[in-house]
Amino acid sequence: MYEYDVFLSYRRKGGTVPAWVRTHFHPRLAELLDDYLDHEAKIFFDDQVPAGTAWPLEVRNALQRAKVLVAVCSPKYFSSEWCLAEWHSMARREELTGLATPERPQGLIYPVIFCDSENFPKYAHERRMLDLKRWNQPYQQFQDSPAYLDFHRNLQVVATELAGLIAHAPEWRPDWPVETPLPDPPPTSRLPRF
Repeated sequence: MYEYDVFLSYRRKGGTVPAWVRTHFHPRLAELLDDYLDHEAKIFFDDQVPAGTAWPLEVRNALQRAKVLVAVCSPKYFSSEWCLAEWHSMARREELTGLATPERPQGLIYPVIFCDSENFPKYAHERRMLDLKRWNQPYQQFQDSPAYLDFHRNLQVVATELAGLIAHAPEWRPDWPVETPLPDPPPTSRLPRF
């Protein structure tokens, strides 16, 4: 009952990370991954969620029905409740299936570095990460630069490795654990109390 091959996890607030994911990373990854699979590649990407959708429920359902998590890592990724919930949900699935262990080192989380990996938590450093810092330009003009060819070649590596992870994903289970952060508390009133 998997619906997605990949769940794309990134910090949605801010300027450069979401712009880079929308403009460069997601479109190229979708094209290249499709070349390496025997079926149409399906990536959950939050930009495609229609307005008015119940956000926590949509994320929960997509995460539960995705085979692999691709985490676009930045220091703020690891301070986002949503990103941490997505990462830890997939890490829990690895625990349940005996993946990402010394006996079976292959996991279900594929982290790529957008910037500054020095400040990542210890558990993130325990995974091999693909460093894409050299190509983290969020601007459309980046596609016209010679460096874009190197970016494309590196995403071919990502697509190849993801195809292997997808092919070896565990059988789907309806009880995959999924964490979702608690809703933010309501804002405090700015009016003085009498």
